[in-house]
Amino acid sequence: MTTGNHLANETSPYLLQHADNPVDWYPWGPEALKLARDNDKPILLSVGYSACHWCHVMAHESFEDEATAGLMNRHFVNIKVDREERPDLDKIYQTAHQLLTQRPGGWPLTMFINPEDQRPFFGGTYFPKDARYGMPSFTELLSRVAEYYRDYRDEVRNQGQQLSQIFGQLDPAPADGDGVMGSGPLSNARERIAEGFDREFGGVGSQPKFPHPTTLEWLLRHWRETAYGDDPDLDALFLVSLTLTRMAEGGIYDQLGGGFCRYSVDRYWQIPHFEKMLYDNGPLLALYAQSFIASGDPLYRRIATETADWMLQDMRSAEGGFYSTRDADSEGEEGRYYVWTPDEVRDVVDPGVYASFARHFGLDGAANFEAKWHLTVREPVASIALADGVDEQTLARQIDQARKALLDRRAGRVQPARDEKQLTAWNALAIRGLAIAGRALSRPDLVQAAADSARFIQRNLLHDGRLLASYKDGRSRFPAYLDDYAFLLDALLELLQSEWNSRNLAFCVELAETLLERFQDDEAGGFFFTADDHETLMHRPKPMADDATPSGNGVAAFALQRLGFLLGEPRYLAAAESTLRSAWRAMDEYPHGHVSLLIALGEYLQHPEIIIIRGEQDEIARWRESAAKLYAPRRLVFAIPANADGLPAGLAEKKADSSHAVAYRCIGSQCSLPLDSWNALAAELTETGSGENRD
Repeated sequence: MTTGNHLANETSPYLLQHADNPVDWYPWGPEALKLARDNDKPILLSVGYSACHWCHVMAHESFEDEATAGLMNRHFVNIKVDREERPDLDKIYQTAHQLLTQRPGGWPLTMFINPEDQRPFFGGTYFPKDARYGMPSFTELLSRVAEYYRDYRDEVRNQGQQLSQIFGQLDPAPADGDGVMGSGPLSNARERIAEGFDREFGGVGSQPKFPHPTTLEWLLRHWRETAYGDDPDLDALFLVSLTLTRMAEGGIYDQLGGGFCRYSVDRYWQIPHFEKMLYDNGPLLALYAQSFIASGDPLYRRIATETADWMLQDMRSAEGGFYSTRDADSEGEEGRYYVWTPDEVRDVVDPGVYASFARHFGLDGAANFEAKWHLTVREPVASIALADGVDEQTLARQIDQARKALLDRRAGRVQPARDEKQLTAWNALAIRGLAIAGRALSRPDLVQAAADSARFIQRNLLHDGRLLASYKDGRSRFPAYLDDYAFLLDALLELLQSEWNSRNLAFCVELAETLLERFQDDEAGGFFFTADDHETLMHRPKPMADDATPSGNGVAAFALQRLGFLLGEPRYLAAAESTLRSAWRAMDEYPHGHVSLLIALGEYLQHPEIIIIRGEQDEIARWRESAAKLYAPRRLVFAIPANADGLPAGLAEKKADSSHAVAYRCIGSQCSLPLDSWNALAAELTETGSGENRD
């Protein structure tokens, strides 16, 4: 039996953080699994990610400790997994943890696995080195688990079999293929979301409080769909606006550098868990940009602008892809990079502005984070200007200049580590956000950044027609998952509305065909998380619920439906419908946990409005920009140059006129005759971009 740490050649920054541990870590793979079977040792599986604070704590306390490592090496085969590279494993064992412990999981995830069948028999999350927090010490736990595996092998096997049976029952039975899918889950979701909403500070729940951008986007769409009816849901708009404003003013938002942290530890959005994730900022960028178009609120424009700028300046690689995360910790302390003392601020900010700056950001009050100050908006600029009798716009400029000066000073600190993996799914969320923001903010540079990221994926993460999930240091690895395909398909459809590129449309078709061929459940509908030729694991999940990111099934149904109507391809429409039927019972019973599927259901019941504009580039760009000025969430606008080649038949038949631009307006599969002037098109546009009601 060989010993030693086996992580040195990995690409994951998280695994490399543990490459010098005295633990004999292995990456997940055939070598480690065979070693465990051959030596009849249980597997200790540890799952985390590089920006995870409690992962760092457990590493320092236990994995760097020689005595603890000795116990681990003696009794277990130890496997480290980056949940961002291997979400397939994380989904399986997080679910297993919840079933075994009847508690929600998290990271670090610590699971003890029978090597015979990869089924876990015990697990938890963070375990302290010494007994505290009502938990046993990690060393005591290791000894007890090893003894249990040795002495109670039949119980270990029986528990694994029972767990496997429960896994087999997790996917709900699909709805009747002949039954009518109506709007019941949509109205139920509206009620359930409202029940859990914090009407004072915004957001869902109390603490910790997560942004939930998919839920907020659905509420915004719902408001727009009711806005011109007899009973407009203004409360839905209030819930979105309250949340976006409180987050923008809070500490979850980086008041100096832009971008959002992962969540707030309090209900007030004041103190975040300081890690910044690409998968949060892409959707939040899209949401703030959409909300700016919907409301005209300059705050949302500023937040979208600053978030996009942060993504481009701090998270974009030279090759065009986007990095994954910024850590919560720097110099061994969470939040150290972001917090201030009043004296530090006085040293930077103009003395004539300091008093107003301090009132605005709470520096004149009590410290809010470990005897220091994390900047959050406590008093609006307008009220300070009114009280002091100064011009509001002048004061706003002065505070912005002070923010810039503090940002420059902060740049000299030791930055939190950046995880420079470039993940296909998370890049797709960034592409979508940048494409939407580029249109909303009239910023071609954001559209260009989105297009560059799409080309980066095609160059580096597409091999023999199949996507890979992760890229770092010139190495592309791991067969892609459902989220990679679904999120990228959705993102490319947004990018095509900002900048037509026939190659990207062909890429959309490739992605859709792979989804149908490799991921679809032909019997029960919906899509598995892994492809049919993926490594065989203890379970092949078909996740329907949203978690930190939207459900891959929800986004797949949404994007396939839109692509199906755009191209007139009934197979895509059928796959989307079968996904909704597969998820129907889950949507009906727990609608607020399946919001991305509800968005797809909404466009199944009321088909999207698709505008195809053909003509010379400059003219059709003006038409596109005019059509996109209203917030119409069911409307797609594609400006396709007259000389575009390689168009599928459904688009090629919508021909350009040799003398002027023309437009075609389609609701679902029903299209108008050519509209040969902007005024003619404008007269046909609906306010909501909604079409035929199928309820």
